[in-house]
Amino acid sequence: MIKVFAGSWALLLGIMLLMVGNGVQGTLLGIRGDIEGFTTGQMSIVMSGYFAGFLFGSRAAPEMIRRVGHVRVFAALGSLVSAVLVLYAAIPEWVVWALLRVLIGFCFAGVYVTAESWLNNSTSNETRGQTLSLYMIVQMLGIISAQALVNFADPAGFMLFVIPSVLVSLAFAPILLSISPAPPFDSTKSLSVRALHDLSPLGVVGIFLMGGVFSALFGMTAVWGTQAGLSVLQISVFTAAIYFGGLVFQVPIGWLSDRMDRRKLVIAVAVIGACAAALPILLPMPFWALVGVALAIGGVSNPLYALLLAYTNDYMEHDMMAAASGGLLFVNGMGAIIGPLVIGRMMGVIGPDGFFVFIGVLTATLAVYAAWRMTQRPSTPVAETGPYAPVSPVVSAATVEAVYQDLADSSQDGTTATK
Repeated sequence: MIKVFAGSWALLLGIMLLMVGNGVQGTLLGIRGDIEGFTTGQMSIVMSGYFAGFLFGSRAAPEMIRRVGHVRVFAALGSLVSAVLVLYAAIPEWVVWALLRVLIGFCFAGVYVTAESWLNNSTSNETRGQTLSLYMIVQMLGIISAQALVNFADPAGFMLFVIPSVLVSLAFAPILLSISPAPPFDSTKSLSVRALHDLSPLGVVGIFLMGGVFSALFGMTAVWGTQAGLSVLQISVFTAAIYFGGLVFQVPIGWLSDRMDRRKLVIAVAVIGACAAALPILLPMPFWALVGVALAIGGVSNPLYALLLAYTNDYMEHDMMAAASGGLLFVNGMGAIIGPLVIGRMMGVIGPDGFFVFIGVLTATLAVYAAWRMTQRPSTPVAETGPYAPVSPVVSAATVEAVYQDLADSSQDGTTATK
């Protein structure tokens, strides 16, 4: 692992700085929106805009790269990201913010596709698995570190918008200077949603639901925190706990995933998430207990996404796995766009508890649906399932395709279990 890091540290550092910049703006906007007097409904539209832009950008970026190349796409989109991060403070109007969120989501999607394709192509087949694992860890560490930066200045001022702009600009240097020449780019066509649903109804429905949960955690946590009366420090700690839980619990859930019926594990993990979300609604909780709830919710939501991907791929032929990733990311993106709009409406009607009600309802729905699906299809023997890969919802199609293509190649070589 150390040798792999030594060969890819510049790329990983650049990607981490990108994640720090993105993580700061996600939390900061939720806090600053309250300061500017934006309503919960208005902020839900603002937050939803990022996921709409990200979904569109994920689909448009491959064609952009093929037309003008990695370097031009990366530089152009990166410049736009830096500009948008400053424009938030310069134009504090919620409609403008919503449009800027669409633009920055589009840009970050293209930046991630470019950086991740560089990372994938800079490693050998023997080290790609370890490199991708490091990448997932770096992503989470970047978002967690971002929460600390939110406390470095007054959110009502200008400085916290400048910091992520500078970090994103600095991120380009190690990425652009460490790779020459730019790698070839060849994106895989996606399977249709109908075809994916026919192969794995639970995978498609579950990933759609988890898209809603993820968008609530990534986009609406700070909005909930301001409505609940938390301080900036408390909001940042609560948000960091979500991602720390997602990082830590990938390992035990992944270990169990390769040793038992994945549908039973989906049910168990989803029930834990629903129960954790119910606690703040049913009981008055001190802040330290809310941090425990954040650890639990984050600890199940991120691994559930990867678990559902692994389950879906159990019903794919090896040459379909990479193609399926694009369709599944589209399903997840649709759920992510809808999520903030629904949760914003719920919080507007019932108050801060709407945040946990939304997460609880979606995770409980997943558990019930998974239990029903167990009556419709026999279990796949554990020996015939593919390996679990700790894929995060924040990665682009470039990485998901690389992960599952790598697993498919390994399976064909006889190094992993085959169907």
